[in-house]
Amino acid sequence: MMEYEYTFRKETDFHNRCCGGMLWCIRDICGIICAILTWLLILYAEFVVMSVILIPSPYPFYSVINIIIFQFCAFLAFSSHLKTMFTDPGAVPKGNATKEMIKQMGYREGQVIFKCPKCCSIKPDRAHHCSVCQRCIRKMDHHCPWVNNCVGENNQKYFVLFTFYIAVLSLHSLFLAINQFLMCIKHEWKDCTTYSPPATVVLLLFLIFEALLFAIFTAVMLGTQVQAIWNDETGIEQLKKEQARWVKKSRWKSIQAVFGRFSILWLSPFAKPAP
Repeated sequence: MMEYEYTFRKETDFHNRCCGGMLWCIRDICGIICAILTWLLILYAEFVVMSVILIPSPYPFYSVINIIIFQFCAFLAFSSHLKTMFTDPGAVPKGNATKEMIKQMGYREGQVIFKCPKCCSIKPDRAHHCSVCQRCIRKMDHHCPWVNNCVGENNQKYFVLFTFYIAVLSLHSLFLAINQFLMCIKHEWKDCTTYSPPATVVLLLFLIFEALLFAIFTAVMLGTQVQAIWNDETGIEQLKKEQARWVKKSRWKSIQAVFGRFSILWLSPFAKPAP
């Protein structure tokens, strides 16, 4: 059944796809704007941290160490965002709720199946319809405009990594900005930055505000995701307080279902979790 489903999707299902069907892509103007805004905010932090704080720093060791840490986290955060955005979250094949398809998928006559009236698909357990993606998504947690995609069975790992690395990046930026601010107050402003004092103050204050806001926001999102995975529930299931019709996994098995077997690859947005 899974082999047939994969073949059906690969050959005929190009809805919400681009680049010849290779990438999942939601054409939602609000989500696209939010995704671009996310990239611009990361680039702003990159600009201030590098050109205002670290490159002009008179302490080479401090500068090099923090450049490595910041660039490493920024790269992983950006990569996790792209992976979340362009990965199929677990879309159910559209329009497969026909009699012929039901027979080919191996369902018995009289067996109870759930059909989505909006996308005319056979609805698996724990799947929900997303009005933005216009598809039923397996283990749909929520639709996130910041990644212009649903968070579901296939991309939840990448979303968790995105929130984690943005939180780390925000805390690191917050530390660097406050430290630079205090250093500039103690010394002559012209000796601690290549920009004028008013411009430096404005740039640092906006970075502090941005870093603090996103550190809190992503930390809350990260905690929510970890709790949902830990309890083997999605955000929608928690919100609706749905009674579990599925056999709940143990906490460790639930984590492995999202991240795969325990290894350092848990932290990599380039490693797909083994089924």
